[in-house]
Amino acid sequence: MAHITSVAELRKRLPEANPMTRMKVRDHLDSQSIAFIGRSPFLLLSTVAEDGTVEVSPKGDEPGFVHVVDRNTLLFPDRPGNNLAFGHVNIIGNPQVGVIFLAPGTGETLRVSGTATLHDDPDLCERLSARGKAARLVMKVIVRRAYFHCARSILRANLWKPEVWDADPLKVSFGKVFQEIGKVEDAMVPQIDARVQAGYAPENL
Repeated sequence: MAHITSVAELRKRLPEANPMTRMKVRDHLDSQSIAFIGRSPFLLLSTVAEDGTVEVSPKGDEPGFVHVVDRNTLLFPDRPGNNLAFGHVNIIGNPQVGVIFLAPGTGETLRVSGTATLHDDPDLCERLSARGKAARLVMKVIVRRAYFHCARSILRANLWKPEVWDADPLKVSFGKVFQEIGKVEDAMVPQIDARVQAGYAPENL
């Protein structure tokens, strides 16, 4: 396996992008980007720790849960999660973030990168409430780059085609995760899984 170690070698395999393609990369959100965020219920947030470790965290809520303040400012509400807070800790040490927004049924995705800060202002958290609960925190992202990514990856994955989805969806057991680590006995596995499922109830989201 050849190890590519320079941009020059890379460009022998992957030609330079068409100049028109580069023109779509903006330093702000355009009208279509703002409309896309307003209809997006799900995103992937990438952060980088001070030691270089990369984390990618899924975020989801009702469409438009990310608020657009202006063409260069976004507000992300923080909802209940596992409290590992890897991404939050990363942002405190390294504010650089990347985001991919998805909209069900749309092949294109919106890619945004910029810098983030965390806020706990009560009024702001209340403003970004959902299901009668204020946001725990609010992440403010200053947009430095934004552009739409073409639909090829979504089309190849058949992501929005339920007719080709697995008829027997994969079930993840957190009980088995802890069992394999050696921290719980067999009898505890279904109990852990039941607690996880209880956490998925609407009142706990």
